[in-house]
Amino acid sequence: MYINEEEIVDHISAKPFHLISEAAEELGVEVYVIGGYVRDIFLNRPSKDIDVVAVGSGIELAKRVAKKIGRGAYLSVFKNFGTAQVKAGDLELEFVGARKESYSHDSRKPIVEDGTLEDDQNRRDFTINALALCLNKERYGELVDPFGGLEDMDELTIRTPLDPDITFSDDPLRMMRAVRFATS
Repeated sequence: MYINEEEIVDHISAKPFHLISEAAEELGVEVYVIGGYVRDIFLNRPSKDIDVVAVGSGIELAKRVAKKIGRGAYLSVFKNFGTAQVKAGDLELEFVGARKESYSHDSRKPIVEDGTLEDDQNRRDFTINALALCLNKERYGELVDPFGGLEDMDELTIRTPLDPDITFSDDPLRMMRAVRFATS
């Protein structure tokens, strides 16, 4: 499953990605498109599931992006979850600040703290969903794949970034997602 850097940049060359990049530069934050959208680039599947993680405030980044898009952009902020969504036409962007989560053994509700990109990737369900592409100007299109998600796609392997006992006990529904990925 090889795709070169030029092909990657083609997938993130649309105006919204450049607006996100500009807004991140203005705010001085690192920013990445992460998860399913990145996975689907490498699987050569169309995707509109665009998740953006900022090493900083995802909400502030979403506000700045909505302002840059201008008329027709609708911003929804979910302060309790530290997330925001920007909709414009058929475009949907989900924003979150990089975070780390820890769970109590008797609750599915995590304790959330600000974190690094690595912390955010650690909390992802599977290695194939922890792939990230940098949107900052100096590293635009650079792939961050700390868990070998690309290799796992090549080998048709579903694997968790961290210990699967922890990952699945944090959220047992992830087992159902594993089955869904394995059968599709």
